[in-house]
Amino acid sequence: MEKCNLCPRGCNTSRSDGKKGYCGQTDKIKIARAAAHYWEEPVISGENGSGTIFFSGCTLGCVYCQNNEISHGGKGKEITSDELTEIFFRLKEDGCHNINLVTADHFMPFIIPAIDKAKKAGFDLPFILNTGGYLTGEFVDSLRGYIDIFLTDMKYLDENIAQRYSKAKDYPLYAKEALARMVKMHPVPEYDDDGMMKRGVVVRHLVMPGLVEESKKVLHYLYSTYGDSIIYSIMGQYTPLSEHLADYPEIDRRITEEEYDEVTDYAWDIGIEDAYIQLPGSDTEDYIPPFDLTGTGGEL
Repeated sequence: MEKCNLCPRGCNTSRSDGKKGYCGQTDKIKIARAAAHYWEEPVISGENGSGTIFFSGCTLGCVYCQNNEISHGGKGKEITSDELTEIFFRLKEDGCHNINLVTADHFMPFIIPAIDKAKKAGFDLPFILNTGGYLTGEFVDSLRGYIDIFLTDMKYLDENIAQRYSKAKDYPLYAKEALARMVKMHPVPEYDDDGMMKRGVVVRHLVMPGLVEESKKVLHYLYSTYGDSIIYSIMGQYTPLSEHLADYPEIDRRITEEEYDEVTDYAWDIGIEDAYIQLPGSDTEDYIPPFDLTGTGGEL
């Protein structure tokens, strides 16, 4: 934390001195919500929900981020590693199927001790890293033994598109390498007796307005590289938050049904037979969780 280089930004900020890195965070864990979440893929949410903990800050700069108030807006509450362990157990007591760490990349050095403490106390739920995919390969390798399921994005392959919409021209380079390390760690999806995922890799791709051809390229790359060793999730929930898109009018709209159908049809055409898709109506702000600092069992 004295010269933070956890993410590909390598900003070298002294987060241990209370300074904020590119991610907008210091060395204090900061979360915005901890509760059962029912809107993930069925093998993640199941009937009881995924024990989802939303962390503040982000190493990406996606202009269309649905969670902008916590990723870039700074909303959240500081907690200790011990308090995080207590939250793990609280979510388990509520019946959640797993612990889902959302955008936790920049806090992992402080989350790992919380996981260690929980496991020593008998905690046995799978841990999920829910990430935008902008990670170094070395960082992914460091998570062996801690992360059971990678729920990752593959947003784009075109570096110019990545720069325009996520301020990360090198996103394709790092996302490819990170995914390769994830699949090497968990090469085959594994499930429990109830069909819930225990280990594996789920790759999400969000279809964006006007970027159908880019979506096709992403899916072709994924399937030609990994075949059926990963779970595919083709998302149609792009929700424009117009107040942040004044300089990006081309994506200040929802995707059309025709755009989404063209992408999913392409997926089937190239051989992807098992993939999660979203029904119409998933692109509303109703699906953005309230970041109200309350979690299971009351105030965090």
